[in-house]
Amino acid sequence: MAAPREEIIEAAGRQVTITNPDKVFFPRTGHTKLDLVRYYMVVAEGAIRGVDGRPMALKRFVNGADGPAFFQKRAPTSRPAWIETVELSFPSGRTAEEIVIRDAAQLAWIINLGCIDLNPHPVRAEDLDHPDELRIDLDPVPGVSWAQIREVA
Repeated sequence: MAAPREEIIEAAGRQVTITNPDKVFFPRTGHTKLDLVRYYMVVAEGAIRGVDGRPMALKRFVNGADGPAFFQKRAPTSRPAWIETVELSFPSGRTAEEIVIRDAAQLAWIINLGCIDLNPHPVRAEDLDHPDELRIDLDPVPGVSWAQIREVA
């Protein structure tokens, strides 16, 4: 049995392995995981501006956009040395090592994990005890229209 296909892309001077690049992530349009990674590389400057230096909760859609997602708070133990992490402490006394994105290679690596949207914490890796942002996530739930979401916003 042949090994699954991989593709190597260059980002921020690093080589990033994209696993299963032909996996369809958006069934209605046929766009693949590699298409999603390439899109993020085109918009990397703006995407990084929104998450730069912030610990990330990884919302992973491993079976594509129409499949169920799950949140992964801890950085995968198997990762390249150039993936930056920071240890967060929670009121419960538990800790979690989370990924911090600062460049396009790091961004491509988390997109390869199935992260379609980005979920940064409101703190910077250098100052975990002092939030410097307030982000409001207005996701509609079943039975709520976008018009109602706009009205609330």
